[in-house]
Amino acid sequence: MPSLRLHRLSLWTATALLMLSCGGQTKGDAMMQARLDSNEIQLAKLTERLEILESKTGKLDGVGEGIQLLLQRLDEIGAGGGDPSERRHPSATATYSLPIDGDPFIGPKDAKVTMVKGYDFYCGYCDKVRPTLAELQKIYGKDLKIVFKNFVIHDEIARLPALAACAANLQGKFMPMFEQIWQQGIRSQQELNEGHLLAIAKALKLKEKQFVADMRGPCEEKVQTDFDQLSAVGATGTPAFYINGRFLSGALSIDKYQRVIDQELEKADRAIKEGVKLGEYYQTLVESGRKSI
Repeated sequence: MPSLRLHRLSLWTATALLMLSCGGQTKGDAMMQARLDSNEIQLAKLTERLEILESKTGKLDGVGEGIQLLLQRLDEIGAGGGDPSERRHPSATATYSLPIDGDPFIGPKDAKVTMVKGYDFYCGYCDKVRPTLAELQKIYGKDLKIVFKNFVIHDEIARLPALAACAANLQGKFMPMFEQIWQQGIRSQQELNEGHLLAIAKALKLKEKQFVADMRGPCEEKVQTDFDQLSAVGATGTPAFYINGRFLSGALSIDKYQRVIDQELEKADRAIKEGVKLGEYYQTLVESGRKSI
């Protein structure tokens, strides 16, 4: 899957790429340039957006945002110089079926809008968008439920933390583990090994034997299931969002999420008025939504 290979950049590799974009080319740069050359119209659009970002946020931040836009666009174009029209993507208006049974969440158990976040612990933009999600929680209160699904792309460094978060969830400590993984991992610019994760588990007073057994047992299957479910409905990178089954990609401005949330709130209100129970509403979307792109 070429798009996933593109995203197999560790935090430090991404930083190196950002620096190299100001001078000097690697083999990877040449490959990326070749793919961009095959679609000059897309590159022109990206360049224009990058110039706007740089003028607003300064050169370094602008380039960082531009790197994300380039990677997302390369996903859309596809690898190997193939015809972009042959590649299928999630529709912005379609409702996709995404089960959430057993997934950790924040917010009410039952809500009119369920926002599923596909994330990778070594995706900087997954961390960057977290304050936006916290603000959305404040705005929508009991009407918004945020669900977390692992979409492990940086397999060599993000899989163990994903397993640890899953194991902590089985002991009711998902959010404390989730916060510590972000703090001690990507924010501290270090890879978390099993020793680090066991230390966090101990500090959270988790049952260590059960924690390790769950990481090596049911959580392996759960992390893979999350990946398979998100892939089926079109996710190729992180963060990937499904708001009542409707797809949005990337760390966006808050108004982009609000627009979709508000539309879905109206739909939910109509359905509930017509007799659908609040606690059953999201399941009706799972049953009726598209199972694949």
